[in-house]
Amino acid sequence: MKKAEVYILSGFLGSGKTTLLKRLLEDEQRLGRKTAVMMNELGKVSIDSDAVEGEDVSLKELLGGCICCSIQDKLEAQLQGLLLDEKPEVIYIETTGAAHPVEVLDAILSPLFADKLLIKGILTTVDGKRWMERKSLSPQLQQLILEQVRHADFIIINKMDELKESEQAKIIFEIQSINSNARCLLTNYSQVSIEQLRKLSVSFEKEKKESQRVTINLTTFVYQFKTAISHAEFENFLKHLPDTIYRIKGYVKFDHSDLPFLFQFSYGMPIYLKEDMNMRLNLVFIGEGINWNGIETQLKNLEK
Repeated sequence: MKKAEVYILSGFLGSGKTTLLKRLLEDEQRLGRKTAVMMNELGKVSIDSDAVEGEDVSLKELLGGCICCSIQDKLEAQLQGLLLDEKPEVIYIETTGAAHPVEVLDAILSPLFADKLLIKGILTTVDGKRWMERKSLSPQLQQLILEQVRHADFIIINKMDELKESEQAKIIFEIQSINSNARCLLTNYSQVSIEQLRKLSVSFEKEKKESQRVTINLTTFVYQFKTAISHAEFENFLKHLPDTIYRIKGYVKFDHSDLPFLFQFSYGMPIYLKEDMNMRLNLVFIGEGINWNGIETQLKNLEK
């Protein structure tokens, strides 16, 4: 079965995410692909759903909370429903301006269906004027904007016409010093070559073997256990993981138990919850600059 492509639209409030989404949907209409959109608003009433036009686009709105915290369960249920009922070829997820890219990926990649998704990349829009004046924001918001840039695969800096040439050069220099691997584009109204965005593909194969330098972009990896494993050996595997593996979640079965455990790992802390039924033993990883081939080898060794 062909995986559904997933594009995550990230960026602070008013930075041009919805305008970018409109451009992407126009292109999907031209391509004739089956498309779905998930829009996340912090309020109770969506103000952007009228941006999604066309009978062939499935729209799911997530209101009253942020994807990455209070409505994560709702997101999982809606995504699973989309994949089962609509079978889209591509899914666009427009996040709230307050969403952190790591948390968004964590919310999207449920072990129930992570192997049915192909994460194409994180597209971050930046308001050029706000970037220049970001020091006036609270420390938390400044950090959030930096994180949205740091974890992006493609960065679109809007409101170029409101900036002097020296300011444009300064923004490009600052953003590329934070994230030198992402393509960075100065524009107005999210005018970007859609063809460039289609070429994105976030996977551990993006490692630059010739220089032994890996991208800093977030990457994901799904592993499916075929058998039960030793709990002690699994704990030992966790202890030696790189610090840049931010999240692991899924189902794992130990040789001392008839049923699997729901497993979650965040900030180095593992949590195990006993399940009351058998589940597919998928483990979903999110990390930065990880050699997933090496991780896969270690996981296979746990099954021997």
